[in-house]
Amino acid sequence: MASGTGNESTSGSSSPKEAERPPIEPIRLPTVEEIRGQDIWNNCAVRSVVSGVMGGGLGLFMGLFLGALDNPIMQEEMTGKQQFIYQAKQMGRRSWSSCKAFAVMGLVFSAAECVVEKARAKHDMTNTVVAGCVTGGTLSAKGGPKAACAGCAGFAAFSVLIEKFLDRHD
Repeated sequence: MASGTGNESTSGSSSPKEAERPPIEPIRLPTVEEIRGQDIWNNCAVRSVVSGVMGGGLGLFMGLFLGALDNPIMQEEMTGKQQFIYQAKQMGRRSWSSCKAFAVMGLVFSAAECVVEKARAKHDMTNTVVAGCVTGGTLSAKGGPKAACAGCAGFAAFSVLIEKFLDRHD
C-alpha cells in the first residue's frame, strides 16, 4: 500500500504540471507576401532610405522644439508680433537644419551597418562599431583628418552605448 500511495502522489503531481504546459502550436510557414516584404526590407538601399526619412522626421521635430526655445536677444524691444515672427523663422531654420543632419546621419549609419553586415554575414556589435565610425568620420570629415578620427571614435562609442542600452546583441 505504501508503494501504491507513492504512485498516486507521483501521478497526481505530474498531471497538474502537464496541465500547466502550453499547447504546442504547429509551425506556420510565411506567406508569399511576407517573404517578399522581408526581401524588400533586406535590401540595403531600401533600409537606408527609410532610415534617412525617419531620421529626417526626428530632426524636423527636434528642430521645431529647439527653435521654439530660442529667445531673441532684444526681446524687450520687440512687439508681440515681431517676437512671434522671429520664433517662427527660428523654428523653420532649426527644423530644416536638424532634418538634413539627422537624415544624413540615419542614411549613412544604416547603409554602413547593412553593407558591413552583409559582407561579414554576421549580426553583431562589430557592425555597429564600424557603422558608427563610418558615420562619425563622414559627418566630421570637413574639419580635417583629426576631426574625422575624433568623429569616428566618438560616434562608434555612442553607437555601442546605444546598442548596449537597447540590448540588441547578445
